[in-house]
Amino acid sequence: MIRKSIGLLAGMLVTVAVYAAGVQLRADHPDSYTVRRGDTLWAISARFLSKPWLWPEIWQANPQVRNPHLIYPGDVLDLSFINGGPSLRLEPAVHREGDAIPAIPLDQLKPYLKDSRVVDPDAVKNAPYVMGFEEGDLTGTSGRNIYVRNLNAQPGQRWAIVRPTHVFRTYGGSESEESDDMAANLVDSDVATTRTPWNEEWQTDLGRATPNHAFRGKTLAMEVTVIGQAEVLRGGDPSTLLLLSSIMEVRAGDRLMPIDDNPYDPYYYPHPPKTLPPDGRVIAFSLERLSEVGPNDVVVLSIGAKDGVDNGTTFSLWQPGEQMPDDVAHDSWTRYSHKFVTLPDEYVGHVMIFRTFDRVSYGVVMDGLKPVKVGARVKMPE
Repeated sequence: MIRKSIGLLAGMLVTVAVYAAGVQLRADHPDSYTVRRGDTLWAISARFLSKPWLWPEIWQANPQVRNPHLIYPGDVLDLSFINGGPSLRLEPAVHREGDAIPAIPLDQLKPYLKDSRVVDPDAVKNAPYVMGFEEGDLTGTSGRNIYVRNLNAQPGQRWAIVRPTHVFRTYGGSESEESDDMAANLVDSDVATTRTPWNEEWQTDLGRATPNHAFRGKTLAMEVTVIGQAEVLRGGDPSTLLLLSSIMEVRAGDRLMPIDDNPYDPYYYPHPPKTLPPDGRVIAFSLERLSEVGPNDVVVLSIGAKDGVDNGTTFSLWQPGEQMPDDVAHDSWTRYSHKFVTLPDEYVGHVMIFRTFDRVSYGVVMDGLKPVKVGARVKMPE
């Protein structure tokens, strides 16, 4: 089936001539581009525009564009200049359903779309839990029975088995805020993801971990990973469930939550926030024990749906300025006489939100000049 939707890119480039004050073509834009499998809308737009997150505004000025996501591998956009004006030639290809180009590389983000959830810590604490296994097994494997406490369910119902992985907190804070925090005794962002079950041994193990001052803020939410799925065989307390599948061994203390059947919608637009949420920060990385990340890596932000953040919201990331001694104004040879000055924040890159929760969100670093570190501030994408 021939798709004419490639016209949206053509319209985008034509309209640039009119709206050049707000959106500008890159000086090094190519004369033509063939859409390839694995491309994303951001990457394609970045080849032509100096500000890729503005392409929706341009497309909205072209009423013939109905769905900017219907761009397909093989479509060719030819851009040349004749007598100082743009001349466009479109070469649409034959497309297969399901091959439309997404806004960002979804294949790399599947674990965060299906396998991870961010919920209130109390919801995890009070959820039904695995107490034991068939024939006294120490762990649960697919095809075996598991026994669950506090589950109100009927035979045939299916449940997700989850395991806590991180507690997300506001950046900074004081020790007093952390000391009376229930979630602090469960799992922490500066502790390895894989942990023993939710029991006293686990809490003691976490209590021995060296605290990270960056995470002594107020608790925002808890991340859990879906590790399996089970079906209720018999109700009661404990209930008997058949473990249908799992990506790792199920342990006593793992929690049960309803299966999330809501499909992830990849069809959204990059856009700047309507208003800048106060003190939005990078508070965690997807990869454990890294001190910094770069393009295509996933970061966790301390802002979410309640702050007006939705899929496609694009921010710039700025690393807080370091403190440097002013040895000119103060004698550097005299001990303890240094006057420290806070340097200006430094721009490091752009981040686009691809999944939001109430108080936190997942974003992917789209580009950057410098590595992104925990504590980076979010600002308007300009």
